[in-house]
Amino acid sequence: MSSLTWDLTLAGLSVGSAAALTGVGLIVTYRATGVLNFAHGAIAMVCAYVLRQWVVEWGRPLWAGAALTLLVLAPGLGVVLERLVFRPLAVLGGDPAQTLVASIGVFVLLVGGAALLWGQGARDDAPELVAADPWGQLAIVLVLALGVGAVIRRTRFGRELRAVVDDRRLAVLGGIDADRVAAAGWAFGSFTAGLTGVLLAPYVRLDPYGLPLLVMEVVAVAVAARMRSLPVAVLVALTIGVAQSQLTRLHPSGWGAPLLQAVGANLFVVALLIASLVLPGVGTRDGLPRTATARVPTPPGAWIVAAVLFLLPLGFAGPDLHTSVQVPALGVVLLSLVVVTGRGGQISLGQAAYAGLGALFTALLAAGRFPGLPRLPELAALALAVLLVAPLGLLTGWPAITRRGLALALATFAVGVGVSRFVFAQPYATSGLTLDRPRGFDGDRAYYVLELALLTLALLATHALRRGRTGRALAALRDHEQGASAAGVRVPALKLLAFVAGAALAALGGGMLAMGLRAFDPSAYDPVRSLLWFAAVTVLGADSTLGALAAAALLVGLDAGARGGVAAALIGVLAVLVGRFPGGPYDALRTLTERLRPPRRTGLTPLGSRLRHRLRTTPGAQAQTPAGAPAPGPTLTPAQASGPAPAETPARAPAPARAPVGVPAPSPDATPAPDHATAPHHTAAPADGAAPPQGPPAPPDRDSRASSAGGNTRTNPAEGRGVLTAHDLHARYDGFTALAGVDLTVPPGRITAIIGPNGAGKSTLFHCLAGTLRPTRGQVRHNARNITHLSPHTRTRLGIARTFQQLAVFPTLTVTENVRLGAEQGHIEDPSATDRALRLLRLDGPLRDAPAAGLPTGTLRRVELARALAGTPSVLLLDEPAAGLDTAEVAALARVLRALAADGTALLVVEHDLDLVADLADVVHVMTAGRIVASGLPAHVLDTLDARETAV
Repeated sequence: MSSLTWDLTLAGLSVGSAAALTGVGLIVTYRATGVLNFAHGAIAMVCAYVLRQWVVEWGRPLWAGAALTLLVLAPGLGVVLERLVFRPLAVLGGDPAQTLVASIGVFVLLVGGAALLWGQGARDDAPELVAADPWGQLAIVLVLALGVGAVIRRTRFGRELRAVVDDRRLAVLGGIDADRVAAAGWAFGSFTAGLTGVLLAPYVRLDPYGLPLLVMEVVAVAVAARMRSLPVAVLVALTIGVAQSQLTRLHPSGWGAPLLQAVGANLFVVALLIASLVLPGVGTRDGLPRTATARVPTPPGAWIVAAVLFLLPLGFAGPDLHTSVQVPALGVVLLSLVVVTGRGGQISLGQAAYAGLGALFTALLAAGRFPGLPRLPELAALALAVLLVAPLGLLTGWPAITRRGLALALATFAVGVGVSRFVFAQPYATSGLTLDRPRGFDGDRAYYVLELALLTLALLATHALRRGRTGRALAALRDHEQGASAAGVRVPALKLLAFVAGAALAALGGGMLAMGLRAFDPSAYDPVRSLLWFAAVTVLGADSTLGALAAAALLVGLDAGARGGVAAALIGVLAVLVGRFPGGPYDALRTLTERLRPPRRTGLTPLGSRLRHRLRTTPGAQAQTPAGAPAPGPTLTPAQASGPAPAETPARAPAPARAPVGVPAPSPDATPAPDHATAPHHTAAPADGAAPPQGPPAPPDRDSRASSAGGNTRTNPAEGRGVLTAHDLHARYDGFTALAGVDLTVPPGRITAIIGPNGAGKSTLFHCLAGTLRPTRGQVRHNARNITHLSPHTRTRLGIARTFQQLAVFPTLTVTENVRLGAEQGHIEDPSATDRALRLLRLDGPLRDAPAAGLPTGTLRRVELARALAGTPSVLLLDEPAAGLDTAEVAALARVLRALAADGTALLVVEHDLDLVADLADVVHVMTAGRIVASGLPAHVLDTLDARETAV
C-alpha cells in the first residue's frame, strides 16, 4: 500500500470514528426513548465550546476540563433534557410530532444560546484531546460499541431497555422504571455527543451552526443501521469515512467535475440521501399530530391589527426600513410551511432548500446565466423561478407518499442538506451572483409596497387551500390519513399537491428575500434555517397564517434588534415547552389568564331584584301544593314538550352479550367495562342530547327472510348489482400466517357478519377487502373486476365504503363538512346526498354545524357512518360498529343497517357483540386461525358454538 493511500486511510478512519460515535449515541438514545435526537449535534457543539472556554479562555488543565465536560456536563445535559422536556411528552403518550418538535427545539435553543454566549464567528483554536492518530479514536469507538452491545444483550438493564422501547406503558405495568431507563439512555447519548464534539472540534472550524450540522449529516450511519444495530453503524461509518478520504485523490475533468468533486467530499450526505429516500423508513408512526380540537376562528380584529403592523414600516426610514423589507419575504416562506405542515399535516424540514433555489434561479435568470434562457426582467425572472422550483417539490413530496413521522422528517432533512451541499455551497453555481430589484421598485419603501402585494397574493393562495373541497380534503388528510383515504380522498396526489404548492411559495419568498438584500447569500438558506423555521411555525400555530406572519416578524425583529441568536433561543424555549403546554403558547397564556382571573359572582341586576321582590309579594303568585302531591319540578316549554321522543324501550331486557368465540363468557352479574380507547363517553343515552336515529321500520322476522345459509327470500332492490368476493386469500406477518385460503362472498341486500376470537384473522381479512392491506396471495373482486391491487380511495370511488373500529372522524371539520367530504370524494352529483345522510342518522339539527371535536362517541359513530353513506356506496364494510355505543344507540344502529340492506346495500360487519350479530345478520362466518370454519344462519351457527363451549 502506497504512503498516500495509507495516510488517506488513516484520515478516513479518524473521520469514520467520529461518525461512528454519533451513530452509537443516536441509536442508544433512540432505543431507550424512541426519540431521534436532532439536538445531538448541538450538544456536541456546546461541549466543544465549554472545553475550549475552560482551556483556551481560562487557561485551566485540559484533563480537568475534559473530565468536567464529558463526565458531568454532557450526561447531566442529557438527564435534564429527559426530565424536563421529553418525559412530559412520554407521559402524554409519546406523540411523535410533539417529540420531534421538542427535539428540534432543543437544537435551535442550544444553537441560539451558543451564538449569544460565544458569538457567531468561527474558532480554530479548539484544544486537542486525542492525538490525530486515528487508532485512539477507533479504540474508543470499538470499546463503547462492544460495551453497549453487551449491556443491551446480556444484562437486566438491557432487557428493561428493550421493553420500554417496545411499549413504555406496558413496561411500567410490569414493574420497570421507565424513567430511569430513559434517563440512562439520554445520559449516554449526550456523553457520546459531547465526545464527538470534543474530538471533531480541533479539525473543523468551531461555530454555532457548522459543527451541529456536520454532526447531523452523519445520521446516515444510524439510519442505515435501522436505528438498531451498533455493529452495522460502526462498519458503515468507517467504510464511508475511508471511502470519502480516498476519493479526495481523484481529480475529474469536464463539465461535471465540480459536481463529482462535491459528491466525493460529501459522501456522508450522499449516504444520508440514500438511507432516507431509498432504504425502508424508520419510525413509521404517524407524522404531525392531528389537531385534537376544533379550529378556533381568528377574531376579525386580529387581521386589522396585523394589517396595521405590516403597514407601519412604510413610515420607517434608513436601517429600520431596510430591515423591515425582510419580513414580508420571510412571511411568504413561512406560509409554505403552513400549507405543507398546517394544512397537509406533513413534516417538511427542507423548506430552506426551496427558498434558496427560488433565490438562486431568480438571480441566474435575471443575470442571463440560466442555461438555455435569455436574460429576463427581475419580476419575470421571479415568476419563472417559482414555476421552475414548484415541480422540484416532488423531491420531498414523493417520499411522503410512503413515509410518515420520523422517516419523512429524515427524508425532507436529507433533501435540504443535499441541495445545500451540492448546489448552494458550490462556486460553479453561485459565484459572482448579484440581483437587482425590479425597475421602479429600487427604493426600500417602493420595494416594501411590492412585497406587500406579493404577500397578499400568497395569503389568498393559502386561504384558497383551506376552503372548499380541497381544503376539506387537506384537513381530512391532516386529521386522519387512513380515514381520508377511506372517504375517497386521493391521499398520494394530495400530498404531492401540498409539497408542490409549498415549494412554489417558498421559492417566491426566497426570491423576494434575495431581491430585498440585492444578493444571493447561500448561508441564508442553510439546513439549520429550515429547522428554525419549522420550529417557529409549529409552536406559533402550524395552521395559522397569522402565526406565520408573527413568526416572520419575530425572527427578523429580534435578530436585528439584539445579538444574533436571540430569536433562535426564544423559539427553542417555546418548542421545548411543547411537552408542558401541548396547546402551544397561546393556549398556555389563555389558561394562565383564566386561572388568574378572579371568580365572577353571579347575581341579579337591580331591575331583576325589584322584579323578584314584586313577584314574591304579589297575592296568589305562589301556587299551593296539595298535601301528598309530588314536589313541583321544572315546567317544560312548548318547544321542549314537542322535542324528539326518547328512544323506545325494548319490551324485554336485552340478553347478556355472548362472549366472542374462544373467550369465556362473563358472569350474568358482571357489568361490561367500557372501552376507554374507543368509548370515553359511555352513557345511558346519547350524550349530545339528540335521540338516536330511529330508521325505517324493521324488516320482517328473520325466519321469513332467510331460507338457507346464504339465502334470503326478500325482494332484493339490488338484484344484479354485483357483489364483493374474496378468493383464496393468504396473508403473512413476519412468518405468522394471518389468512390461510379464505373465500368469502358479500352479496347485495344482505348483512354478512364475521366473528371469531382475537387473532383469528378477522381484521386482516377486513383490511384486505378495504384495500389497506395487500394479501400475499389470492384475489379480491368487485363484480367481475379484480381490485386486489387498488388503493383504498380508489375502492371508495368504486362504491366500497368502510368505517373504523377506532373512530376515523376529522375533528377540525364540522359534522356537515365531515359528511360532505364523503359525497364530494365519491363524485356524487346530487347536492342533497349530504342532507339525506344527515337526516338518516339524525344529525340534521343543531349538530350539523357543530365541530366534530369534543362530540361523544355515539354521535361520532353516526358522523362516520353518515360520511360513508353520503357517497351512496354499494358495499359497506363495518369494523366493530357498536364499539362504545350504549344499548339505545346499538338498537338504533341496527335499524339503520337493516334499512340499508333492504335498500340493496351489501353489508359486511366484523363484530364481537354476538347478540347484535344474532339480531342483525343474514349469514354468519366464524373464523379461527386464519380460516373460515363455519358459516350459516346466525341462530344455527351461534347455537352450535354455544353447544361446543358447553361440551368443553
